[in-house]
Amino acid sequence: MTKIGVLASGRGSNFQSIIDAVESGRLNVSIECLITNNPNAFAIERAKAHGITYMVILQKDFPTKDDYYKKIVSELQTLEVNLVVLAGFMKLVGKPLIDAYPMRIMNIHPALLPSFKGLHAQRQAIEYGVKISGSTVHFVDEGLDSGPIIIQAAVPVFSDDTEDTLSERILKSEHEIYPQAIKLFADGALSFEGRVVKFPVR
Repeated sequence: MTKIGVLASGRGSNFQSIIDAVESGRLNVSIECLITNNPNAFAIERAKAHGITYMVILQKDFPTKDDYYKKIVSELQTLEVNLVVLAGFMKLVGKPLIDAYPMRIMNIHPALLPSFKGLHAQRQAIEYGVKISGSTVHFVDEGLDSGPIIIQAAVPVFSDDTEDTLSERILKSEHEIYPQAIKLFADGALSFEGRVVKFPVR
């Protein structure tokens, strides 16, 4: 069984969607831990409510960024985690973690990559005037939201949308596709051709 470790910084709604998928039987993985860099993250409450091990690891407690990520790698490897899932982890992932888990770190982004990378993707979409936005699950590399795309969902952008209303609509799509992407990994259905991620369409 695939063992996953979740990294989150905030409310953890995508973390909850993964928990729900596991508990409903739609997703056959084991959530081994939550690691957060925010002692006040609501994601911690979600972990407590579902009996999931959690730990707060703060970068300021380590001399370098690499040391911080080496600590995270050590905790994940101790738990034999083989897929790292970023669920609103508001930090750029460091090289030690990427090197330890190549093509085994997933992230979700509230836009149709490669458009609108970085922060405030929903606002970027509205300001640019696109009519379709959405969400993207991708593998993490050393760039900003630049890793190979696994799965995407399209969401309409309406003329009266605000950043908040579009964010809410996109978030619903995130909760649908993130468990799907994890399931594809857990089922061994993903293959690679260059940076193109492939899987059978059912």
